Amino acid sequence: MKEERGLTPAERRATFSLAGIFALRMLGLFLVLPVFAVYADHLEGATPALVGLALGAYGLTQALLQVPFGAVSDRVGRKPVITGGLLLFAGGSLLCAHAHGIGGMIAGRMLQGSGAVAAAITALMADLTREEMRTRAMATLGGAIAMSFAFSMVAGPVIGATWGVDTIFDIVAALALVSIVFLWLAVPNPPKVRHHRDMELTRGDLGPILANPHLRRLDFGVFVLHMAMTAVFVSVPGLLAQWMPQGSLWKVYLPVILVSFAIMVPSTILAEAKGKIRQVVRTAIVIVTASAAVFLVGLDRPAGVIAGLTVFFIGFNMLEPVLPSLVTKFAPAGARGTAVGVFNTCQFLGPFFGGLIGGALMHAGPRALFAFLLVAGLAWLVVAWGMQAPVPYRQVVVPLKLADGVGPEQVSQALSALKGVGEVRVFPQEHEAHVRYLAKEVQVDDIFAAVRRLEADAPT
Repeated sequence: MKEERGLTPAERRATFSLAGIFALRMLGLFLVLPVFAVYADHLEGATPALVGLALGAYGLTQALLQVPFGAVSDRVGRKPVITGGLLLFAGGSLLCAHAHGIGGMIAGRMLQGSGAVAAAITALMADLTREEMRTRAMATLGGAIAMSFAFSMVAGPVIGATWGVDTIFDIVAALALVSIVFLWLAVPNPPKVRHHRDMELTRGDLGPILANPHLRRLDFGVFVLHMAMTAVFVSVPGLLAQWMPQGSLWKVYLPVILVSFAIMVPSTILAEAKGKIRQVVRTAIVIVTASAAVFLVGLDRPAGVIAGLTVFFIGFNMLEPVLPSLVTKFAPAGARGTAVGVFNTCQFLGPFFGGLIGGALMHAGPRALFAFLLVAGLAWLVVAWGMQAPVPYRQVVVPLKLADGVGPEQVSQALSALKGVGEVRVFPQEHEAHVRYLAKEVQVDDIFAAVRRLEADAPT
């Protein structure tokens, strides 16, 4: 019997609902990026270092709490944890909206980040989708986040100039509260809540993941990339404000985003469909590094700053879809959730250090900041240059009904015998097998069918 293809109506409802909630939450973080540095600079007690800290502060609490929130959701349920996280996020947004000093803004941003529901949302998505459909569901989630980012780059300056940046925070708080209502009314209740190795961090897998040199390269890379993005937004809004009003910043950000997205699509196809992922990653790192040099040369002219911003986001958007894909390709079978959890933690730490270091260096001026980013980019290039081309494995989780006479060894042997299957790990207590396979050589249906035949032929 062939496995059902495509998302079922219930899976589509769960996928699009949760993608919408995640995107709205990220919208709240993205909307202020293009205007925050100029706004926060006028708060009581503001210094460049404290403004940078305020911009990236959410990343610290996000990094520290995302894994604990996911673990708690395994025990008390997904929806209560997500609700609590969204309430924290709303409370932090309101604190930011009504902060008169930079200290209050930093506290509000940290409270925003403490609503770290990313792991709980992806775990709920795993509860509500079949194993073979999770990659498709996560792709929908990634697309929603990308659209949220693009919209924010344009809408943030317009809203900030028309109604004030404090209004952005009020809107964000309202969206978080609406998301809670949407969570309980639109998202189905999972039939069963359990820990998913393919979507959540498992402590027992942490040591091998941290020791994996391929994954360490990616963790360092995503840290540098998001550190650089936050540092850019510490400086660029203020630089552009020398030549244009806040309400006109969208005229810069819109073409920059459109150009970078236009390049992102063919580069992703080249990386994934044409097998050129290593070449794309190297090229994109060179572009991100070169953007710092462009900034250094053009700091005194609006055209130079815009050119630097354009070059940076071309590299940034080339890397954003490819780096997470590489994590799943290098992660061992059964440890993908742990690999992604470590990767996401490094990603969240990037904005914190980007704001902290970027703000501190702005005391010496933007040239010091972009010189630092140039050095960071070169260091990343050295670290990443030795990356091997990954085997383009996909991963699937196969539920098991281990009958008498059918043990983990038999399941592993039956699956390993299939052409195109690269690695099999069987977890008897969890009644599942994690399989890495080449989609060009074996279909998911074949993997499931091999297990079902084994179970059907078992002596009763």
